[in-house]
Amino acid sequence: MTKERLNLLFVMTDHQRFDSLFMEQCGRQVTPYLNRLAEESCYFTRAYNTCPLCVPARTALATGVYPTQNQVVFNDWQGQTAQPIEPIQVTLQRAGYRVGHVGVNHIQVIPNLRDQGLDLFIDQNDYQQWAEAQGIDSQRREADLIEVKEEVRGEYQAKKYSSSRSSRWPYPPETHKDFYFLQRALEFLRQEDERPFALFVYFWAPHPPLIVPPPYDSMYPPKDLILPANINQLSVDEPTLRRLGVPAQLAEKTDPTKWRQVWSAHLGLVTMADEWIGHLLETLKTQERYDDTIVVFTPDHGDHLGQHRMYQKMEMYEQAIRVPMLIRHPAGRRQTIETVVSHLDVVPTLYDLMAVGSLQKGQIGRSLRPEILGQKAPKEGRAFCQYSGNPDYGTIRRAIITQRYKFIYDSNHQGECYDLQTDSLEMKNIAGLPQYQALVGQLYQECRQFHREQADFFKWDESVGQNR
Repeated sequence: MTKERLNLLFVMTDHQRFDSLFMEQCGRQVTPYLNRLAEESCYFTRAYNTCPLCVPARTALATGVYPTQNQVVFNDWQGQTAQPIEPIQVTLQRAGYRVGHVGVNHIQVIPNLRDQGLDLFIDQNDYQQWAEAQGIDSQRREADLIEVKEEVRGEYQAKKYSSSRSSRWPYPPETHKDFYFLQRALEFLRQEDERPFALFVYFWAPHPPLIVPPPYDSMYPPKDLILPANINQLSVDEPTLRRLGVPAQLAEKTDPTKWRQVWSAHLGLVTMADEWIGHLLETLKTQERYDDTIVVFTPDHGDHLGQHRMYQKMEMYEQAIRVPMLIRHPAGRRQTIETVVSHLDVVPTLYDLMAVGSLQKGQIGRSLRPEILGQKAPKEGRAFCQYSGNPDYGTIRRAIITQRYKFIYDSNHQGECYDLQTDSLEMKNIAGLPQYQALVGQLYQECRQFHREQADFFKWDESVGQNR
């Protein structure tokens, strides 16, 4: 290391699953660049987000404050629920960093992140203007949308979501949204400045609609893919609300023979994003800044891709809320950490590693600095997750994840509990079994207590594990 203050490269993808790293399909690694980064990083294999939805997950990660506490609990695109909480980007700028944001902006704070004077701010609106000037129609097409019935403030309303349909990007690959973001990010990295930098890059891929540029659209022949065993399968004693949720409805409207094609397109986008991440890392090395830079990678959430007969996110299964997380520190040691950690731990960790701040009100995560610098991780961890609807308040999910078990509670006062050690696919709900009632009661109480401490508005009932 040649600089007293370390730089930061923070990279996020959208809808990327925890099992994508080190996955091999069709004779190739899906994420070769991230795999290489993982070999140099502290790799947290049991990291969980705080919400299986873009805006709440990203706002909680950027502020270190749980969604019910920061009040951004659904995809509030207009920022009506946003609060004056300082995100890590602004903290770093106040500490003297040259700060750039490039990519989709799903962080809702007051003032809006665009208006907080970062050195560079490029988001989807900038891409849209650029694309229109190039004659590129980047708007979602009606053929890629599907209508479902979604609970909104107690009533089921018709809403449209991206379907599982896949197609080829009809323009040159360099006109894709993420290629545009990549170029803006590379320009930022190549700028000369005496200040240390903090660059936040938010790629769109592999978010649906699954419109894939070549050659990524043909990398994974559907017939050669190896898929999880529970595609199109429901768990035993699944609560009744799950089939009424958006992910289940989207899957019900997907031809069950098409999941291989869905996976093919999704994995192609994952590999594309991985390649762009590789460009960022190689540029750091070319600029001789790699050994002066902390690198963080994590997605906002995952995607069911047909498992539990669901598509997209918005539920509490591993495919949606468990995410890969890599943190590389130049002085750190390569470790694989299996302790449960949370996205809420990222801000405290960066405060600690970069000496730029201290925990503020509502920031309840713990610094992962000891593990990153080579110490042993605690044996036990806890993570909590909430879902409160998408475009507005709707159906409720609350969850606690321990080293072995997951407990989920919903607005129909039904419980789910899974033994993640013996049932990694979460196919046997044990919440209603007599021999697990003491465990379920304990997890229920801990989950309820945590959410009450985080200003939760949900009214909990005392019935636990009652599948009715």
